[in-house]
Amino acid sequence: MSYEKVSKAKQIVVGTKQTVKAIQKGNVVEVFVAIDADQLIVNPVIDSAKQHDVPIEYVQSKNELGKACGIDVLASAVGIIREK
Repeated sequence: MSYEKVSKAKQIVVGTKQTVKAIQKGNVVEVFVAIDADQLIVNPVIDSAKQHDVPIEYVQSKNELGKACGIDVLASAVGIIREK
């Protein structure tokens, strides 16, 4: 279900740096973090999401998360952008 949510989202942000920036701007409604990603890489996303009360959903695979985003590379973190 989580991957489906990502693939059906109208607008997403992919990657840890971009996701943290979007969270800090208040643009993210939910974050998806791959549990097989390096903790040092995803910790800034998790910390930022917790600070801004953004729900975090953990998924099994960064490979599958990348596919759900429609990209051919791995994705450790993805944020769903608030609809305007």
